Amino acid sequence: MRKTLLLSLLLCLGISFAQAQIQTPEQFLGYKPGDRFTPHHRMVDYFEHVAANNPNVKLIQYGETNEKRPLIIAILSSAENMANLEQIRTDNLKRAGLMDGTPSTSIPINWMSFNVHGNESVGMEAAISSFHTLADPTNSTSQEWLKNQVVIIDPAINPDGRDRYAMWYNQKMNTTLQPDLQSMEHSEPWPGGRANHYLFDLNRDWAWQVQVESQARLKMYQQWMPQLHLDFHEQGINNPFYMAPAAEPLHEQLTAWQHEFQDIFGKNTAKYFDEMGRFYFTKERFDLLYPSYGDTYPMYNGAIGMTIEQGGGGQAGIGGFNAVGDTVTLSYRIEGHYTAAMSATEMTSAHADKLLAEFAKYYDENSSNPKGQYKSFVIKGESNPAQVAKLLELLDKNGILYGKAGSKSGLKGFAYQTGKSGSFSTSDEDVVISAYQPKSVLAQVFFEPNPQLNDSITYDITSWSLPYAYGVEAYALESRLDPAGAYESPEFTPNSVGKTPVAYIADWQGTRAAAFLASLFNEGIRVKYPEFPFKTEGKSFPAGTLLITKGDNKYIADFDKKVTDAANKFGIELATTMTGYMEEGKDFGSPNIREIKAPKVALIGGQGTSSLGFGEVWHFFEQELNYPLSNLEMDNIGRYDLSKYDVIIIPATWGGGLSKPALDKVMDWVKAGGKLIAIDGALNLFANKEGFALKTFDSDEEKKAAEKESEEIAKAERLEPYQEGERLAISGGTEGSIYQVDMDVTHPLGYGTGGKYYTLKNSSSHYAYMDNGGNAGKILSNDSYRTGYIGYKIKSKMGGTLAIGSERQGRGNIIYFVDNPIFRGFWESGKLVLSNAIFMVGQ
Repeated sequence: MRKTLLLSLLLCLGISFAQAQIQTPEQFLGYKPGDRFTPHHRMVDYFEHVAANNPNVKLIQYGETNEKRPLIIAILSSAENMANLEQIRTDNLKRAGLMDGTPSTSIPINWMSFNVHGNESVGMEAAISSFHTLADPTNSTSQEWLKNQVVIIDPAINPDGRDRYAMWYNQKMNTTLQPDLQSMEHSEPWPGGRANHYLFDLNRDWAWQVQVESQARLKMYQQWMPQLHLDFHEQGINNPFYMAPAAEPLHEQLTAWQHEFQDIFGKNTAKYFDEMGRFYFTKERFDLLYPSYGDTYPMYNGAIGMTIEQGGGGQAGIGGFNAVGDTVTLSYRIEGHYTAAMSATEMTSAHADKLLAEFAKYYDENSSNPKGQYKSFVIKGESNPAQVAKLLELLDKNGILYGKAGSKSGLKGFAYQTGKSGSFSTSDEDVVISAYQPKSVLAQVFFEPNPQLNDSITYDITSWSLPYAYGVEAYALESRLDPAGAYESPEFTPNSVGKTPVAYIADWQGTRAAAFLASLFNEGIRVKYPEFPFKTEGKSFPAGTLLITKGDNKYIADFDKKVTDAANKFGIELATTMTGYMEEGKDFGSPNIREIKAPKVALIGGQGTSSLGFGEVWHFFEQELNYPLSNLEMDNIGRYDLSKYDVIIIPATWGGGLSKPALDKVMDWVKAGGKLIAIDGALNLFANKEGFALKTFDSDEEKKAAEKESEEIAKAERLEPYQEGERLAISGGTEGSIYQVDMDVTHPLGYGTGGKYYTLKNSSSHYAYMDNGGNAGKILSNDSYRTGYIGYKIKSKMGGTLAIGSERQGRGNIIYFVDNPIFRGFWESGKLVLSNAIFMVGQ
């Protein structure tokens, strides 16, 4: 009896001891939430502390950032649910048809993500406070909610950007609160903390998974498939608080329940905000269209996705004056996000059964009767095998099923390349993606040729169709086409070392070919390309094919092994020839066989350049090409020795870009033999300037006609109602319209394209064909338009314009990309064209 009583006392003491050990954030960190910004590692310490002292909390490290910070989630629920956690997880996948079987549990999953943008800095602080409330065993309200759900908290999606901002701010902040926005603590330096290590916007990377953070997070997300996902952000300091319901345009695939629950959440949160006297707005600005957001991606996966935006942002710091003179403090901002997080948890608990029922219904109905216009999509396997393989990798990451098309004829569908309907046939080499599958909606959204816009005022791009992004031949069918069987990728037979040929020959197709070339350069191996097509030993090859010849590499130790190992690494099938004497085309000793000299490349960044554009190129070099790159500050161009570089890349610029002395120095370098690649807004440095071929208009008459047309439109718009101002403004712009670009395959910029490329236009910029330059990529006519929103004022002006070109300046070259060829790292086909500019032009 005494032993049993003692044991009971010890158990009670143990429980009390455990509860006492769960410190509040203030007790653990040594300051009140909102007094300063918490470093990421201290947040991790606190989460580990709570998990160590509460058996109903589980921490999982799901990945690591480029700067080696851990990516973690915390899983919280009741004791009963935690004991049954794996069953709850797998039951949820069964509910979606992603696993076989019938669910035996009825517990929804509520996932909350914080700090996807590093300098929207309240996120992680609010995550700490929300985590404490939900983990506190003495909080009867939160513990009651947890009986009806599993909560997953990702406290910092972007730790690298978060610490870049927080460490800078903690160094600059005044000891006494200083809300004067002119004080230096409120003026973040370039590139700011918004983006990750490679300066990517992770809130635009959910679907594409270009970055390591997204790849790791989405792998974990696919294992849980929550019913609810909240994405916590900040907006400008003069805005109040935004919450769901979302704004138009709302994608037509969204269900009535997805709309309804947003309204349920919004009204419940508004109730608490009304009690506190806080302002908020709903149904404005933040739409649900682009599929790679933290709200839309979950929506297209059957969840209720919601963006939450607190007014403040990086400018607010610990506290800053807004436009009416109120001090927007970090503590106030924490309160807003904390309230929204608790409201979501409360509503998940209250509507648990309906959330699960509608989630199951979503997957059942979409799998059996998809409501989109197009029911099947076919990718022609022979169109560009390298790009097809990359596209299938993306489908695998997103859990989208596909199979082989089989041999079928007499099919009709929308042909992406022509933009028109037509007949076609399929073979076992082709891939079919049927909408009759669990990931039906996501598949349809990825491939839909032309998303329906019920409002043209959008927050992001309006088209992203993957056949255009990857540059593959494809068709969309309004009828059902089931796979004929499992798709098997073309078998790759590893290259083996035999007798050394006169030359190894490699196709120049896709990013893997560029990575292969870069790996050869890293080994000191010389590579050439032919300027004309050729035929040897019965095989034909186009201009731009890679030639790795024995004669150029006789001093390379283990030459054959190094070439074949590199080819095998990147899946490159090598052809060989035992002669340099061509059946057709130029012999290998011809002056028209050009050596590709391994270039020394520099990228200009810093104040005045697009940090996102800079990051895309930086990531491409380091993570895809694995090729050396020097990063130069634009403000310091005047003091650099530019003769060290063969290629300089300028991403989009703003605010004037390079100063005149710096630009003069760069042009002296070009004329001495350098190669300058200008992208997007950087073309403004050269357009319509004396001495450059790049012009906005062909003639003065054309310019005058355009100015007259603009004046007439402006006169008409003066009579429009004031509230139509925003809509009138967008009529002169574009948000992700896609145009076919006809490529000159005889120009090095056109190598590997097969004569066609699809450009994603995000600006109204357009230029005339150059009189003294290479017009390598042209938008031939207005019929070249394929999809996406473009305003009526400029749509008629895009035909007959330059997309990609080059001009000689002295012994060097300037290459112009009117549009960003590697937008957000997911515009895959543009990577080859950019590689042409880097490695092929000017050799």
